[in-house]
Amino acid sequence: MTDTLQRFVFNEGEVRGELVLIEDTLKTALEGRDYPEPARHLLAQSLSAAVLLGGVLKMKGRISLQAKGQGPVTLLMADCSNERGARGLIHTEDSIQHGSIGEQLGHGQLVITIEPEQGQRYQGIVPLESDTLQECLQDYFTRSEQLDTLILLFADNERAGGLMLQKMPGYETTEDDDLWNRLTHLAQTTGQQELLSVAPETLLHRLFHEESISLYPEEPVFFHCHCSRERTANALETLGAQECYDLLAEQGEISVDCQFCNQQYRFGQDDIEALFGPHQRH
Repeated sequence: MTDTLQRFVFNEGEVRGELVLIEDTLKTALEGRDYPEPARHLLAQSLSAAVLLGGVLKMKGRISLQAKGQGPVTLLMADCSNERGARGLIHTEDSIQHGSIGEQLGHGQLVITIEPEQGQRYQGIVPLESDTLQECLQDYFTRSEQLDTLILLFADNERAGGLMLQKMPGYETTEDDDLWNRLTHLAQTTGQQELLSVAPETLLHRLFHEESISLYPEEPVFFHCHCSRERTANALETLGAQECYDLLAEQGEISVDCQFCNQQYRFGQDDIEALFGPHQRH
């Protein structure tokens, strides 16, 4: 089963939905990582969530979720582009256990950032007050976007997936007063095994066969890291000439590893001089 995002709308009211299923994307994100099983599970859910969030982007750009905490997990990040390229990482201690997101991250915040290629960056922040990542994301949509949203996230050792339903602006004009309650109840009848093993179109038919629903074309999801040598050089510039030359003197070269994809970028004397000019010794 290929990694895919299936978007859909209900024809009888202003409700949209998305269903994501990933396997190869998750495998690449975990490649070469010795994460404890609870950390793998949380990262897998985060990747699914990023793809679901990316599905609502109306412009070229990226959307990311990031959580920092003081618990066993100190950093959780995942992002997705409008083209459905996703990546993610987690910094964790071996002591991490299965539990609530508050227990895993400690007191922290979830930050959702939208970065359009053209235009202003937008950021929304929600405290990690709920027990699960999916509930924290629902809190974000309720508080920041004023949109009722249902999010279900599932993951096992090989696959991850998620289902999202969301009221659209104009829902209040829907004549079917029970539509939202009915749809969310039906969505919550699915479980991990079903969502991760059944083709999206088949699953949606099982859940909503009595509803009028329109499916958009399935969209492939893939792992994509947008790191580059140019971006890494820009990061070195922020360190400043003196610190870079000191590192060069100590190590002979500066080596920077991308935490998302493990790509390594090496900078020698000529590279640093191209950034800052010849070193002026004091």
